[in-house]
Amino acid sequence: MIENRQRLLTLSVIVVLAALTRLVPHPPNVTPIATMALFGGACFRSRWLAFLLPLGAMLLSDVALALAVYGISSMQSQPVVYLCMLATVAMGRLIQGKRSAATIALTTWASSLLFYLVTNFAVWAFGSLYPKTWAGLFACYTAALPFFRNSVAGDFAFAAVLFGGFALLERSFALPREA
Repeated sequence: MIENRQRLLTLSVIVVLAALTRLVPHPPNVTPIATMALFGGACFRSRWLAFLLPLGAMLLSDVALALAVYGISSMQSQPVVYLCMLATVAMGRLIQGKRSAATIALTTWASSLLFYLVTNFAVWAFGSLYPKTWAGLFACYTAALPFFRNSVAGDFAFAAVLFGGFALLERSFALPREA
């Protein structure tokens, strides 16, 4: 039981620290959002914690950013981001117990692609920047490619840090494999 609490605390601290990195200067779209959700899904045994902790940490960092930097109106587009996070946690649940470099890399890529496709579709569908035509949708996705590149790079870097770092902690401190 003590080992499970230690593992749970370790996982929780990792997720909260990942969310806090959003509050420091970083290149556009190089944040741990998707990886934090994937990590939570893959590592927390409790379905509730797998979903609630990454979403809660994200919400707290969103509120801090909205109040201090972007303004409350920045929260309008967040429901789509949270839906992507929920889907990414679900992807993580699919690899729970099957974590390997290959499965983590594949799900990291899939979550990056999902985020790009869904959030930019929402920008096109609900925003006023692009005409509601196929050409407008194509222009929206094209304009977002540099951000997608950054997201993929950030997602893979954070996946290496979160999953790799936690694997080292599991081995170094003999943390049990289940939370």
